[in-house]
Amino acid sequence: MKTYYDDGTIRIRSMIPEDTRVFYETYLSYGWHPSLQTYEDYYREQENGSRRVFIAEYEGSVAGICTLILTPREGPFVGRGWPEIVDLCVFFHVHQKGIGSKLLDVAEQEAAGLADHIFLAVGVHSGYGAAQRLYVSRGYNFDGSGVWYRGKQLDQYAPCNNDDDLLLFMSKKL
Repeated sequence: MKTYYDDGTIRIRSMIPEDTRVFYETYLSYGWHPSLQTYEDYYREQENGSRRVFIAEYEGSVAGICTLILTPREGPFVGRGWPEIVDLCVFFHVHQKGIGSKLLDVAEQEAAGLADHIFLAVGVHSGYGAAQRLYVSRGYNFDGSGVWYRGKQLDQYAPCNNDDDLLLFMSKKL
């Protein structure tokens, strides 16, 4: 296990196998529809070097996650060598404690060793409002490619659902 940051209250570290259940059970308690396989894949991809997984702890308990895909396979920046932030989430009971910002600090620092830019996709519906504001405040800019849905750029007037797969891409120079 690698520690990326530790100030005595917030600790950012790599993922361990036990984290998979914590994320699955926490998200299930929110009424979401998580897949345990997703978090098992994150751990496997961390171990094989294709993804970096950052786990936030707050006062000793798991409090959030952020991952960095080193070679993204979808989105407007594919093929540029820019890493992608995926799945930044902080548990509800510890919002507004600086955990999301610290996860982003670590992800950006790790990305800076790989490329001069970083990118991410953010959901469009109101549930992503806090994330949208956070990314803009940290210097991320919309790329102008419009809305993406289920991994593809959405044509003008094309039908879609306002769900977690409806995204806008943003990038930042590091």
